[in-house]
Amino acid sequence: MELRHIRYFLAVAEEINFTRAAEKLCIAQPPLSRQIQELEAELGAKLFVRKPHALQLTEEGILFRQYAQQILDLVKRSAEDVGEMETGLKGTLYLASVEGHAPALLSEWIAGFHERYPHVTYNMWNGNSDDVVNRVMKGLCDLAIILEPHNAEGVDSYPLYEEAWAAMIPKGHPLAQTEEKTIRMEELLPYELIIPSRESRLQEINGWFPEGQKPIIRCRIAHMMNAYELTKRGVGITIYPAAAEDLAESYGICIRRIKEPKVVASYVLIRSRSRTLSRVAQEFLNYVEERAAETGSVEV
Repeated sequence: MELRHIRYFLAVAEEINFTRAAEKLCIAQPPLSRQIQELEAELGAKLFVRKPHALQLTEEGILFRQYAQQILDLVKRSAEDVGEMETGLKGTLYLASVEGHAPALLSEWIAGFHERYPHVTYNMWNGNSDDVVNRVMKGLCDLAIILEPHNAEGVDSYPLYEEAWAAMIPKGHPLAQTEEKTIRMEELLPYELIIPSRESRLQEINGWFPEGQKPIIRCRIAHMMNAYELTKRGVGITIYPAAAEDLAESYGICIRRIKEPKVVASYVLIRSRSRTLSRVAQEFLNYVEERAAETGSVEV
């Protein structure tokens, strides 16, 4: 068995399609099919069920996928460890996060980690919680910060930070004309709302209103800049974590923290349970644990 067999198998297992996997690997489909057949012959087991216009992993294939990913992770980590014996810790750390307070947390960690390991580089990605979880599960990110709730299997999560939810209100809106700093969700019932795009978030926010009364959801968004721009132009009142107040004044937006019901946005750090972290990712996780021991904010 050669490493190329493992890489080819994982590509097919991810795409569940020989044609797409071959395109991803930049090889022709017939040679890819032969390589998979050779691997199956060596293992003495079928890894895929081949049907007309369909492909799926067998139980043996599902098991082998776990081992195959671990093998490639170990190959990558061993190469990094040997190289770092000469030059010190280096490599690329792949991180992802939602918006709100998560970028501030990551930036604080990266700043401290960079002082300790100046040769490490960073690749950062932002999206909603569902998108971020998907990237972690596919191995596109080492570590990530998302907002609860999440029900992804195969992900370990560690509590990080909590903040209030808030209503972002255009300055000319009637609700912006008082000196109040807080607001009750019931007060928002007559007005059109903008909320985060996750389906679970819609269900959660609906539950914040009195029983039997449904809010008017005008727009659902995935990025904070959409929240600022839409609110500024009077499309609606946006429900968003209170970190949005950092730039609210520059956009001509009033922030009212939600006091009733008392609700919080909970951030968690996640990693894939089935993937071995690279050396640089493990060291970063160790660093976060050190910081957490100082602040008491998270146990990793």
